[in-house]
Amino acid sequence: MTRTAVVAVAHGRHEHLRRQSAGLERSEVRPDLRVVVAIDDPGIAGVVDSAVEVIHCATTDSGLPLARARNLGAEHALQRGADVVMFLDVDCIPGDALVGRYAEVCAASDSAAVFSGPVTYLPPPSDGGYPIDALATMTRPHPARPAPAPGELVVADDHDLFWSLSFAVSAATWRLLGGFCETYVGYGAEDTDFGAVARMRGVPLIWVGGAHAYHQHHPVSSPPVEHLHQIVANARIFHRRWNRWPMPGWLDAFEREGLISRRGDEIVETPPRSGGL
Repeated sequence: MTRTAVVAVAHGRHEHLRRQSAGLERSEVRPDLRVVVAIDDPGIAGVVDSAVEVIHCATTDSGLPLARARNLGAEHALQRGADVVMFLDVDCIPGDALVGRYAEVCAASDSAAVFSGPVTYLPPPSDGGYPIDALATMTRPHPARPAPAPGELVVADDHDLFWSLSFAVSAATWRLLGGFCETYVGYGAEDTDFGAVARMRGVPLIWVGGAHAYHQHHPVSSPPVEHLHQIVANARIFHRRWNRWPMPGWLDAFEREGLISRRGDEIVETPPRSGGL
């Protein structure tokens, strides 16, 4: 029998984590194990059920070590006997069929693959929160990613579309890929790097119809200027590893706004102009 685990990484966002738990409670097939990696957040243990295994990860001066935290969660799940590891962003509520679909496709695959389902970005919740029992009526998959019909699988033609909001791998695939590169810290590029490793090693990215997740609303800026320093640092790491720039939309926007400049293989943050005459 396939043993499944769901891994989430959390730093704050307690209400979002509670709603994720409520979604998993409704799941048609429940995971055998839940692991939550708390990044510098001792309060997480009081947010989830006592059956959830909480492990802790220290933060760094450079930002939240998201790649390391995901790796810690996956390794814990594998040590506890997981055959399939599913990752859900703390902001994501799983659809009723997500766990079952991921378990099904991972168990049926006779070769390494990364499986990812459609994600709907939800509007701000009403005063009563999101209708967990009626999320399916709010399904509007993100238009930048494929959204196969229920039961359908679509092999991606672009590994750069991989995102860690919602995906699943077998234990063997995780070990083949080696997890996320822990050189990345904070916001940006570690997802693209994971996809690049999969492409390099001949591991397909497969979109899974019916494995819906629902991303809860939180304020964002576009481009995410509050993460400028981390994005630039991670872009440099990615460029050294793959000889190309990741996150082109964000980097282009930063450049248009005069926040950075790219000079060949270099990226430089532009000092803010001083006021006055």
